[in-house]
Amino acid sequence: MSEFSLSLSRARQAAENGHFEDAVRVAGRLVEENPQDFGALFLLGESLAELGRPEQAIPHLEKAAAIRTDALEVRFALADACFEAGRSRQAADIYQAIIDQEPSQIDALVSLGLVHFQAGDAESAERLYRLALEADPDAVFALQSLGDLCLAAGRLDEAQACFSKARDLDPDDPQNSFNLAELQQEKGDLIQAAANCREAIRVDPGFAPAYLTLGSISLDQDLVQEAVQCFRNFLKLENSDASRDVRDEVAALLKDLENEL
Repeated sequence: MSEFSLSLSRARQAAENGHFEDAVRVAGRLVEENPQDFGALFLLGESLAELGRPEQAIPHLEKAAAIRTDALEVRFALADACFEAGRSRQAADIYQAIIDQEPSQIDALVSLGLVHFQAGDAESAERLYRLALEADPDAVFALQSLGDLCLAAGRLDEAQACFSKARDLDPDDPQNSFNLAELQQEKGDLIQAAANCREAIRVDPGFAPAYLTLGSISLDQDLVQEAVQCFRNFLKLENSDASRDVRDEVAALLKDLENEL
């Protein structure tokens, strides 16, 4: 194995272990050595996206997609990065191209639905989610997304049916317990909401959103010490550029709470 291939393999392993900064450092060097290497470009783009830096990821993913036009995973990664960067039209075009090629591509249907949902077109989003569920009634991503739409629309029973089925299908995904927590919080059932947050944390102790919501619930219950610990955990775990505003707000709130203790 060449030194280049060995370095790329190590960078992939770093990314698989969640060490995306290390992956970016090594993959970036490899791209400088060989700007047309598909593997290095893809890894660099994916790792930057994982770090919450989609604008930096996009050029590398675009180059990788141009080199391997048949690589579906690269096109998805590029569309996802565009969506995260606020390039909704570009993301929608890529998702639609995937659907045109493969009409029952569930992830593309749901992802395009998310673009419409973010743009305020709930009707188009729901149509796409339901098309995905027609193709696969057990598609967890589609159930999660339809549940979010129903929750936003105040259709709480429908949302609960979606979230409950998603958790039954995939109890090891913390997002499913967390979705139920948000639903229970909306209903005003803070005890059950807190329980679902704790379940999400039990499944994945690194799942940052659950700490933020549990902290908010704890404050509503006047459990200040627990809220402080939750907010500390959130700030320790959540460090993406996209969350900067939220982190700043939580840090300010945390400082006020710590001064009260």
